[in-house]
Amino acid sequence: MSNVIAAATVSLDGFVADTEDAVGPLFDWYNNGPVEVFGTDRGRPFHVSQASAEYMDTTWSGVRACVIGRHLFDITNGWNGIPAFGEHVFVVTHTPPTDWPFPDAPFTFVNGIEEAIAQAKQYAGDHDVSITGGNLTGQALAAGLVDEIAYSVVPVVFGTGKRFFGDYVGPQVLLDNPTVVQGDRVTHLHYKVSR
Repeated sequence: MSNVIAAATVSLDGFVADTEDAVGPLFDWYNNGPVEVFGTDRGRPFHVSQASAEYMDTTWSGVRACVIGRHLFDITNGWNGIPAFGEHVFVVTHTPPTDWPFPDAPFTFVNGIEEAIAQAKQYAGDHDVSITGGNLTGQALAAGLVDEIAYSVVPVVFGTGKRFFGDYVGPQVLLDNPTVVQGDRVTHLHYKVSR
């Protein structure tokens, strides 16, 4: 059975982007090391520290399906039809695009977070499902749909911006002790949600 992993790179104060959707130094660690790693797009290499590479290989290799929101889909143009990692992307939206130039890409547009995660889990089978940080993560957490949290912390304080858990309103959620991996200019914290 697949696990749902809420994942993103965040500032020390929990933001995934500033108020204008810019990530600033949050993604610098993707290109500050000697080890080349890839997600799904073989034309988009990352160069990270050995520790980050091992962490990425371990976590990314288990992901078969991703769930993202329409906002991330729009600002990345759906990565031009190639998932960042995994094989298939489920986009939560009330209004699927009608003019996207990649109609045969492995993207499915779904109305609602619960339905998107259900479809992603069915697609993933025994592999994992990744859900990207933001309002979607808050909604999934509130609905009890998140099994793990992959929180890659960069040493910067944004002060304001888009939060990893969006506008989460819900019960207190306890997590198990994290697995901690120290990269270069990033600390990977991987938690299981206590059940």
